Formats: sequence, C-alpha cells, structure tokens
Amino acid sequence: MNRNAHTSKKQTSKTAASEGRRGKEEQAEFIKKCEEIVKGLQAHSWKDLEVGHKFRHNEKLDLITAGSLIVGCDIGSVKHFIRAIDAQGRALTNKPFPFENDEEGFKAAHDWMVKVAAQNDKTQIVLALEPTGHYWFCFAAWCTSHGITVVQVNPYAVKATKEIQDNSQLKSDRKDPGVIAELAKNGNYSIPYIAEGTYASLRELELFRERVSEDRIRDINRLCQEMDKYFPEYRRIYKEVDKVFSLAVLAKAPLPEDIVRIGEDGVRALWHSEKLRGGGYSKAAELLQKAKHSVGLREGQAQARMSIQYLAGSIRDKDARLDEIDAEITKLAKSIQCVEKLTAIPGLGERIISGILSEIGDLIRFDGVKEIQKYSGLGLVSESSGKHNGETHISHRGRKRLRYWLYIGARSVVVHSSEFAKLHTYYTTREENPLKKMQSLMAIACKLLRVIYVILTKGVDYDPQKLLGDIVRPENAKNKTKGAAVA
Repeated sequence: MNRNAHTSKKQTSKTAASEGRRGKEEQAEFIKKCEEIVKGLQAHSWKDLEVGHKFRHNEKLDLITAGSLIVGCDIGSVKHFIRAIDAQGRALTNKPFPFENDEEGFKAAHDWMVKVAAQNDKTQIVLALEPTGHYWFCFAAWCTSHGITVVQVNPYAVKATKEIQDNSQLKSDRKDPGVIAELAKNGNYSIPYIAEGTYASLRELELFRERVSEDRIRDINRLCQEMDKYFPEYRRIYKEVDKVFSLAVLAKAPLPEDIVRIGEDGVRALWHSEKLRGGGYSKAAELLQKAKHSVGLREGQAQARMSIQYLAGSIRDKDARLDEIDAEITKLAKSIQCVEKLTAIPGLGERIISGILSEIGDLIRFDGVKEIQKYSGLGLVSESSGKHNGETHISHRGRKRLRYWLYIGARSVVVHSSEFAKLHTYYTTREENPLKKMQSLMAIACKLLRVIYVILTKGVDYDPQKLLGDIVRPENAKNKTKGAAVA
C-alpha cells in the first residue's frame, strides 16, 4: 500500500514537472510571439494614406484586414477605456481595459493590446478613438510612434450608433469603446491630422493669441464695471476705455479726485510722459470738468483705485504681448510657399491669412477645395424626402475657427475689393435665386477659399477678371441662348 502510494506520488510529481516545463515553454513562445508582433507593427499616417489620392471608403475597408486587431478607445480627461474586436466584429475581450493618461498607463494599454493580438493571431493594431477635446493628442501621438495606426470616428456617428447594440440610450465609458471599434471596422473613420512644423507653430500661436484676446476683453469689461461705479461720466468721454490716452490716465489717476488733484496740466503731463501724440490732448479740460462734478461712489475708493490701476496695466501688458504674437505669426506665415501672393487680394491682410492657414494646415492632404469647404463646416446640406424639399444651409460641422476666419475674410474683401463687392451685389440682386446678405457672405467665403487654394497649390497670381467670371450678365445669357438655338 505504501509502495503504491509512493509510486503514485512520484508519477504525480513527474506530471507536475512536465506540465511546468510545458507551461514555461508555452509562456516563452507566447512572449516571443508578442515580441514579433511589436517588431512588425507599422503605423499609417495621413501622409501615407491621403496625400496624392482620395482615401475613399473602400480603401478604408481595405486597411482593416483579417490580421487586424481593432481597438476602440473612449478618451477621458484622466482615465481611458479600450476594448478589442476583430475584422468580423467579434468581441475579443469581455471587459474594457482602463488605463491612466500617463506614460505608465500608455505602456499598460500597449502591452494589453499586444497580448490580445498574440492570443488571437493578429499582426497589426488599429486604434480607433473619438476625439474628445485635446485629451486624445498625447495618446494618439504615442501610439503612432509605437507602430499603431490611429484613426478617429465622428462623435455624431458614435451618438447615433450606440443605441443599435442594446436599444438603450445608456452612455458609459464601458459601452462607448465597443461602439467606436465597430464604426472603425465598417470603415466609418478618418485619419487624424496633427499639425507639424510651421503649421503646428502657427496653430499654437493663434490659439495663444485667442486666449490673450479673450482675457483682454474680460479685463476691459471689468474695467468698465469699475468706472461705471466710481466715475460714471468717464465713458462719455472715452467710449472705448482701452485706448492709449485713456489707459495712460487710468494707470496713474483713475478716480475723479485724482484727476482734480493733478489738474489739467497734470493730465497733459501724464500723456506727455507716455510720449503720446495726436489730438487726444484736447480732452484734458473736459476730463477735469467731469471729474469735478462726478456722482461716482465715495466708499471703497482706495480698493477701487488698486483694481482700476491693475486692470489698466493688465490691458497694456496684453497689448504688448499681442504685438509680439502678431509679429511672430506674420514671420511664420511668410515662410509658407506662395503666401505672399495672397496679399494681392484687396482686404486680405496678414492676420486673416495667417488665421486661415493655421486652421487649414498642410494643403497637400486635401484633394480639392470641396474637402476644405466640408472640413470648415461650410458644406451645403438639406433635408429632402419625397415631395418635400428642405431648405439648403451650411452644415456647421467642422473647424469653427476656420469658418470664423473665412467669414471675417469675406466681410473684409467685400468692403475693400471692388470685384468681390460686385460679386456680393450680384448674389443678392440676381433674378433667379437671390441670396440674403449672410448667405451671400457664406458663398463669398467659399469663393475666397477656392481662390486661396488655387494660388497656394498652383502658384498663380491673383486675377480679378477670373473672379468676375461667375457673374452671369444679361448679354452673356442672350449670347449663350442664341448659340444654343443655332446649334
């Protein structure tokens, strides 16, 4: 009995040792397989897929092969969630994998994706994400540098698709990654564009300028509020309190009693010390007269003086900062090929040009100007069904800042350019389908975009006569009609 038990114990230990060796061998093979997958990973960027040809839906489907692991990622500010499916849409993981928005979390997500790919005999990884604010930039760039192809899906598509799976309006970080991966599997994605070189610098500077401008406007509003309380007559003299003569006074003598104390000569001395020139000196007497009879508050003046002087100084600092930013933006914009030809368009200044180019980015990724028009949200859409023809309007789905700069450019060229003014008049007064003024400005914004695209891509000069070719004059229409009748 003891002999049999001893023999059974030896056999059990041999089996365990054999299974242990087999397990180590399998583990070593699995590790080797993961290493081979990592070595073979190859990321595709917009330069590979979109330059020189249109990246159509069929090409998007071809990018997803049987050997692709499709990973959907729901981006958050602190934590991200990912899930994996194959090219047939089968879920390869039961639960989403959470990871932090830092290097350790990125490495954990990378190891998880490689592990799932090795378990399911996949050789390439496609990461699909929903662009949420700015939180996706770092993870997308990190994955691309590690051989993972990154694509993005439209948030509108995610919102419209998520109810298909379970007929539920539920939105959660655990549900969304699967929906995102499914959209990518069906080819409903685009290749993300992260600006590089000059365009990246331009975009960052434009964003910086916008923030400084917003802070400046906020300071002006606060300054107006303080002046309305303690010197309400002041804004009758200076409707715009941020002018240089006004800020020079507010920095040294912000309250009525301060102006009365230094007198008219003191006010002029303030402006003289600032080396200001012009007709602003004539307002010194009026300023003193208003200060003597001001009905502003008397309580809390010491604190109000500190606040007003701080706001005036802050506005002046921001003005100096904006001048520095504008100089750097102009310098960068001039380094873009053929950009100097755009200045020949009357009304199109350097600020508008740099704003438009910073939002468009590298033009080589677009096959035509219609793509940029759609990218800006100026593409025309309508809702029609059966006998109902809906009103046509712009989509508003695109880069809002690009749409803003094109609108500002359209307004400027209509005012300063005779040919664009004629085009605006034609659009609003033509017999067939006359446009409203805002509709005409949107049409001119699209026309301006086409002009900019042709000049930058072909290097041609601006030709006002070609621009006016869109105007259908009565004599031209008659000639066309006669020619058609003869034919």
